[in-house]
Amino acid sequence: MGQFFRAFFTVGIIGGAFVALAEAKSGWAPDPQAGHALLTENCASCHAVDATGTSPVPAAVAFHEISARYPVKALEEALAEGIMVGHDGVQQMPEFRFNAIQIGDIIAYLESIQDE
Repeated sequence: MGQFFRAFFTVGIIGGAFVALAEAKSGWAPDPQAGHALLTENCASCHAVDATGTSPVPAAVAFHEISARYPVKALEEALAEGIMVGHDGVQQMPEFRFNAIQIGDIIAYLESIQDE
């Protein structure tokens, strides 16, 4: 279990550098509202994407609770490389891949809604 989290954390650092580079090159700043729109469009059929609520699919983490499972920043690389999760006995999550600007927007939104 320790190796998984160490690898996950390392991937997150690399992903953070990826988003920071996009931000530095373009003068772009993350837009949490755009992140919310992306998550609503792509994820709301299974996940609770708002600051409160439960997921339509019980096995799918509510996005306002995601930091209890993973460091939010560590999701950057997975979102860039293609995030896909298999679930035993339930509907399978399709693969999603986002560009650097979309990732920054998604991370900014997720950070803004985390349960403390």
